[in-house]
Amino acid sequence: MRTQVAIIGAGPAGLLLSALLHQDDIDSVVLERQTRTHVEGRIRAGVLEEGSVRLLERAGIGERMHREGLIHEGVNLAADGELFRIDFAKLVGTHVMVYGQTEVTKDLIVAAVAGGRPPIFEAADVALHDVDSDKPFVTFSKDGKKEKLDCDFIAGCDGQHGASHTLVPARLFERAYPFGWLGIMADVPPCNDELIYASHAHGFALASQRSRKRSRYYLQVPLDEKLGDWPDERIWDELAVRLGAEAAARMTRGPSIEKSIAPLRSAVIEPMRHGRLFLAGDAAHIVPPTGAKGLNLAVADVGRLADALIAFCQRKETDRLDRYSDAALRHVWKAERFSWWFTGLTHRFPDSGPFERRMQMAELDYLRGSRAAQTALAENYVGLRRDG
Repeated sequence: MRTQVAIIGAGPAGLLLSALLHQDDIDSVVLERQTRTHVEGRIRAGVLEEGSVRLLERAGIGERMHREGLIHEGVNLAADGELFRIDFAKLVGTHVMVYGQTEVTKDLIVAAVAGGRPPIFEAADVALHDVDSDKPFVTFSKDGKKEKLDCDFIAGCDGQHGASHTLVPARLFERAYPFGWLGIMADVPPCNDELIYASHAHGFALASQRSRKRSRYYLQVPLDEKLGDWPDERIWDELAVRLGAEAAARMTRGPSIEKSIAPLRSAVIEPMRHGRLFLAGDAAHIVPPTGAKGLNLAVADVGRLADALIAFCQRKETDRLDRYSDAALRHVWKAERFSWWFTGLTHRFPDSGPFERRMQMAELDYLRGSRAAQTALAENYVGLRRDG
């Protein structure tokens, strides 16, 4: 087998990269160790920056997104139950779109299959070879048969548990947070038209949504918390406390269709390139979900990488490839900074006391009354300019 770009991982990063390359007639093959059903069933984030929306449109998958996605022109913060709104449209003249990562993944897979370039699912024992040469290749097994895929470039889009990032001689910067998010999804109307980020004495809470009929909520919990200790009714009761009386009065309770506890972590790998191997998305960086940056950073990476590969394959230009890692990392660190700051503002840390809580409340009060502070939050939340 031979292709121009071998893509490891059929998450949104790998699938979108393949779709963008296909638009410019550049051949790629996507390898994924999981089944299609598993990939399409993964529950992930659901807030898209305007730049991400434009790249999905460019990839040719914007129709369902625009039909079913929800435009949000602001976001709400709650300080011990008291709500106030950050108006994106008024402050920075743009918005975000709520459209689940699960749906983005499904759209990309459908487009790939329809275009005659289906990902190779259940590819076992994937190994990357000679990535620092001009003739890299990938080996894998499919249905018990060993295969070799020759290529010009390899894109590692296989996340933190994949093999790609282990082949990059890199430095890892990371921070593990001392808490997790307990998430619940239910087929009930959201309690608010826009997201609510709540900073409460009990801890953080988030009221989110996937559609006008499906809600997604989160609670900050200790890392050692057991999911079995949180029946649905206890979750709804605690959400009502942390979100505050105004949101609780509009909250519709219902049986969960999904529950999970996920730890929070920040991680960045530098550099994001080694020879002909380029990292993108979670393979290169992880952010806490507080700032809704994970999927958007992955999209920004593959948009930048697609342009670089297109410039090389069509015109033999190398400058975009050469500056890919540095340009991507500048954007990544700004998103990491925002996620770190927003997490610190809204969560309770085990070693914090009354002084730290007063500082959080003072900053939230400052945000409520300062247009400058609101503008800084808004421009980071909707997405900073993607240079390079």
